[in-house]
Amino acid sequence: MQLEKETLIKYRISRANETIKEAESAFNNNFLFNAENRIYYAIFYIVSALALKHGFSTSKHHQLLGWFNKEFVKKGKISVELSEIYRASFQNRKKGDYDDFVVFNFEDVKKHIEDMKIFISEIQALINQ
Repeated sequence: MQLEKETLIKYRISRANETIKEAESAFNNNFLFNAENRIYYAIFYIVSALALKHGFSTSKHHQLLGWFNKEFVKKGKISVELSEIYRASFQNRKKGDYDDFVVFNFEDVKKHIEDMKIFISEIQALINQ
């Protein structure tokens, strides 16, 4: 069972890293909606790997965000700024997928990609501890 868990954690980390490349590619081709979507999913995959390491699993995006805030933000294990990156990416993905007349600014998306990389690096370090 432990081997399966470790394999799944590694797979989710790999998905996060692959999705970073997808976000960058979309951004570089000016597909800003797609870039925002991939930014969120890269974060989602790395947090789901962290959750699995700590014995929590869900396919519900809002539940994962809630678990993350409860277990890591409120307990002071990560900064509020990192939590804000996650929350903002969740909101941006929802806006891009479900709202009408949404426009993403090139410079904002560029910053979101930088934030995503910081977030994923920090969470991967937590997973590797």
